Amino acid sequence: MFRILLVDDSRQSRYYIQGLIAEESEYEIIASIESAANAELYCVKHSVDMILMDVCTADNASGLMAAKQLKKKYPGIQIIIITSLPEYSFMKKAMEAGCEGFWYKEYGDAELLDVMQRVRSGERVYPERAPVVPIGDAYSPDFSERELEIIRLLSEGYSRQEIADRLFISPRTVRFHIDSMKEKTGYEDTMQLVSEMLLRKLVAEDL
Repeated sequence: MFRILLVDDSRQSRYYIQGLIAEESEYEIIASIESAANAELYCVKHSVDMILMDVCTADNASGLMAAKQLKKKYPGIQIIIITSLPEYSFMKKAMEAGCEGFWYKEYGDAELLDVMQRVRSGERVYPERAPVVPIGDAYSPDFSERELEIIRLLSEGYSRQEIADRLFISPRTVRFHIDSMKEKTGYEDTMQLVSEMLLRKLVAEDL
């Protein structure tokens, strides 16, 4: 029996995934927990073959950070990052952490069980690209990682000067990126731009 640890703070998502896996005789969900902060403790006490790890978990615990630490201590445990957020930087972070797979809950073309089976067979399974999400007159691939980072910092209350200092660029460059995003989307107000980006989950807190 292949032992699965599920880490997801969404009850609906946990029930859905548990239902899928319950139909497969070779898999067993040995635990379902809400916070990534408890994942390592569970692995210390129990034998785990694979972890399905959400990006954002309870108590603001980062699934990506937890996965990175787990891969260092338990390289034999396979980890698939799962998320409902279309932000494409998460895939890069999952790869850097050494995770074997990545699956978008709402947007994934591949079925979760297929991804799990391929990872179990030794493949690294990642989507070719993040989901395409419309925002104003633009689409999510139209924005650079730097532009999305600026939006994220604006959403956290940083001023343009503070953003410039944090990213080691000039305030003028920050303004250029903001104006560029306004032009792409057709939004005239910066706060509307930030609000729409958050609403469509194109940015999330740094995880």
